[in-house]
Amino acid sequence: MEVITVVTGAIEENCYILKKDNTCLVIDPGDDFLKIKKEIGDTKVLGVLVTHSHFDHVGALRNFLNKRSVKVFKKSNLQEKEYELGSFKFEVILTPGHSSDSVTFYFKEDNMMFVGDFIFKDSIGRCDLPTGDEHAMQRSLDNIKKYNPDIILYPGHGPATTLKEELKNNIYLK
Repeated sequence: MEVITVVTGAIEENCYILKKDNTCLVIDPGDDFLKIKKEIGDTKVLGVLVTHSHFDHVGALRNFLNKRSVKVFKKSNLQEKEYELGSFKFEVILTPGHSSDSVTFYFKEDNMMFVGDFIFKDSIGRCDLPTGDEHAMQRSLDNIKKYNPDIILYPGHGPATTLKEELKNNIYLK
């Protein structure tokens, strides 16, 4: 699977495009649809995955909603289970804390997690915004520790990291 990062907006949100078998998924469509569309090219979009509903992560979502063949995955229509869409298989993990609707998308076969603003390299997402909750964040962090430490974490802002690196260096995961 190919992972393309498209940095969008004033606060440099990471939109991810996952490509496989001439199809793709878009994760967290920031606010620059034309930039995202250019990277998608003529690849068929099967779905849009939303890690949480903050404005910087969903600004271009409306551009995908009018396409009947595109399925939107967000907390309001998800359960904590495995999903399959085309040749993509992923698990949804509820990770509230930064916001009450925060979810992580885990692509086990590819050893990747798309964590939104849940975890960043050497940090975590803020819990002082509306629907943020420090106690829920701690429970989510405790839960994520049980996964394979070699998993690559793709955050909503900044560079990718691994769970192993975060367990070693991130004070919030110690």
